[in-house]
Amino acid sequence: QPGKPGWRRRRRRIRRRGRRKCCVGSSYRIFLPLGGTGGRDRNVATPRDYYFALAHTVRDHLVGRWIRTQQYYYEKDPKRIYYLSLEFYMGRTLQNTMINLGLQNACDEAVYQLGLDMEELEEIEEDAGLGNGGLGRLAACFLDSMATLGLAAYGYGIRYEYGIFNQKIRDGWQVEEADDWLRHGNPWEKARPEYMLPVHFYGRVEHSASGAKWIDTQVVLALPYDTPVPGYMNNTVNTMRLWSARAPNDFNLRDFNVGDYIQAVLDRNLAENISRVLYPNDNFFEGKELRLKQEYFVVAATLQDIIRRFKASKFGSTDSVRTVFDSFPDQVAIQLNDTHPAMAIPELMRIFVDIEKLPWDKAWDITKRTFAYTNHTVLPEALERWPVDLVEKLLPRHLQIIYEINQRHLDHIASLFPNDVERLRRMSLIEEGDTKRINMAHLCIVGSHAVNGVAKIHSEIVKTQVFEDFAELEPEKFQNKTNGITPRRWLLLCNPGLAELIAEKIGEDYVRDLSQLTKLHKFVDDDLFIREVAKVKQENKVKFALYLEKEYKVKINPSSMFDVHVKRIHEYKRQLMNCLHIITMVPRGCSSTPAAPGYHMAKMIIKLINAVAQVVNNDPVVGSKLKVIFLENYRVSLAEKVIPATDLSEQISTAGTEASGTGNMKFMLNGALTIGTMDGANVEMAEEAGEENLFIFGMRVEDVTELDRKGYNAQLYYDRLPELKQAVDQIKSGFFSPNDPNLFNDVVNMLFHHDRFKVFADYEAYVKCQEKVSELYLNSKAWTKMVIRNIAAAGKFSSDRTIKEYARDIWHVEPSDLKIPPPNEPRDAGQDKTPNGTAA
Repeated sequence: QPGKPGWRRRRRRIRRRGRRKCCVGSSYRIFLPLGGTGGRDRNVATPRDYYFALAHTVRDHLVGRWIRTQQYYYEKDPKRIYYLSLEFYMGRTLQNTMINLGLQNACDEAVYQLGLDMEELEEIEEDAGLGNGGLGRLAACFLDSMATLGLAAYGYGIRYEYGIFNQKIRDGWQVEEADDWLRHGNPWEKARPEYMLPVHFYGRVEHSASGAKWIDTQVVLALPYDTPVPGYMNNTVNTMRLWSARAPNDFNLRDFNVGDYIQAVLDRNLAENISRVLYPNDNFFEGKELRLKQEYFVVAATLQDIIRRFKASKFGSTDSVRTVFDSFPDQVAIQLNDTHPAMAIPELMRIFVDIEKLPWDKAWDITKRTFAYTNHTVLPEALERWPVDLVEKLLPRHLQIIYEINQRHLDHIASLFPNDVERLRRMSLIEEGDTKRINMAHLCIVGSHAVNGVAKIHSEIVKTQVFEDFAELEPEKFQNKTNGITPRRWLLLCNPGLAELIAEKIGEDYVRDLSQLTKLHKFVDDDLFIREVAKVKQENKVKFALYLEKEYKVKINPSSMFDVHVKRIHEYKRQLMNCLHIITMVPRGCSSTPAAPGYHMAKMIIKLINAVAQVVNNDPVVGSKLKVIFLENYRVSLAEKVIPATDLSEQISTAGTEASGTGNMKFMLNGALTIGTMDGANVEMAEEAGEENLFIFGMRVEDVTELDRKGYNAQLYYDRLPELKQAVDQIKSGFFSPNDPNLFNDVVNMLFHHDRFKVFADYEAYVKCQEKVSELYLNSKAWTKMVIRNIAAAGKFSSDRTIKEYARDIWHVEPSDLKIPPPNEPRDAGQDKTPNGTAA
């Protein structure tokens, strides 16, 4: 079992054997059929056949636990947590499942006795590309933690046929290719057509004495696909349910005669496009009709499912359904992951008022007590503001409900602050202007009982700046829940050497309770432990260097510092500052990630980084000391290779712009040191480890605010700092683009005249801080001691801790350490049945 002392050595032994031998003494039987379908000879199995065979075998061990867990929830009827997110960036499933079920050793043994390579099989699996970046990956970590903590939790989202695009770099430019991640099938999902649900769009509203009716709508069917989410070694398996859009059989056929049958069938695509592709926008709002359709599609299907489950009879009771909704908030908690699922608030009101015929005030009270909202950004361009005209066309009844919510909300404000028209304007859900828009964040705040930011500094900014009026009105509603990462994927899975080393020193319980890492403090001066930590890092670097040589044909020295900048390309994340430093200082390596297509400045930044890399890597003098590599198509499975090999983690956003970050936590846990500003979770990382154990530089939030007040003038820094001037002049002169000297004019122009994120203001401090980094790196022992202090302080940043805080402070449920009996252990026969054998 990963985490148990010696497991990694045993695994190596198994791999070295490499011969076929009977699997004696294994606790599990693994069946891997040799007959295949993929090759020219139908009796020869391809590696993909073996991957699917292994995946199905592991899945079989999941299914019994999955059914048991759902039966248990059906019997005990606990409060259920529903995590609504338009993104779940799950990555690969096979290895994570083996680790969480304790199957990795048995599978390793069986696979190597067949003469196969487990790592090769794992590489065959496609990443489930159902997310853009931090927000989607956080949702995935949360699902892992909720299952590990025994919470009756469900993730709800969309089963995108095409995920975020595959990024290719051609001649230094980003080129997008479709991410057809389902082309070979997905062994981890189960279609549930018996739970297919209708979702309505367009139409009109008819008012009568009996209430409002939404009629003449276009119907799209939501087909659920369930994916099991196993907890760590506790036999709990929760469910992630993703909806796929299907056109009903009568879609448009009523409007066509027989001669137009072909066209009618082709038009089904219009409905099914809803779940076709994920919008690749990170921290950027694009008001497209299809995106709004996606957002409503997921919440409409999900709320029907939630209410069906709520109404279903409790096991053993005589009542067929719950018909009274008074207990709804005691049985249901819905967490909105950012504003993307915000339409759930008016949708639940529509169900309560129009269908269940509850009085408005009662419906609104239940709705508010059910929903909670997580804010993920303070950037104005990222906050969703939907045009009223679009909402009226697509969801006419919901617009009426939003207007009613707003009117009652503004009446309340006016009663508290008479004659304060400006306050009413600021707090309204409807923003007046050239185009009337609905502020979705305001809707979430008004319709929820709890609002949280994702790091201390971010939550403070949310309260004191972004939503100051709302926080003044209801201060108790606003909370902080600092993000976390799951140690199962981000240590056990991706860095088994370090995981085993830690287990040998402090035991294996830290995997479930990461705060136990503080026990490592007593080994900070232990010479043997220092050498072992450095050795694990070096092994990871050698392995990653071989990967880079194979994939990028660039040979790098594994003894050099691996300085890694992993972020979605965005001006506030300041890849440009890193790039300027590369030009200035002959520094270390840089890795970055995809930009949204059409986002001009992001694409220019990618081109600039690659142009600088081209010059640096081919320079006969500089190239021997420095390599710059842009890793294309950054994704979860690539992160699992990069992060354990990293020495220095770049977290250099302008103070006050990064909500939290979770990459910073992954690097810290895996033994990288952080160079960063006092922004997002960096602040709490510095609190936990001591600021002296991070490389902190640059302006603080109050400095940025003061600079905004005075006015930021980039020219002053350019004139005052010769190194900065030289670096910028090299870009301007076409040194990095000799065939097109004006290629980067837009980048330079932005830096001088439109840089909201003040790259030049922090440049000098950044360069000086990098000098301190270089100096410490030369002292291997001192560097590694700082690494150990960081790992020992990383315990706070487990998503288990984050979820415990959500559970207690927002959802009002207690995590459970109960271990559900595995399928091979008998249960009371009378409790073993549920309708159709499985609960949904």
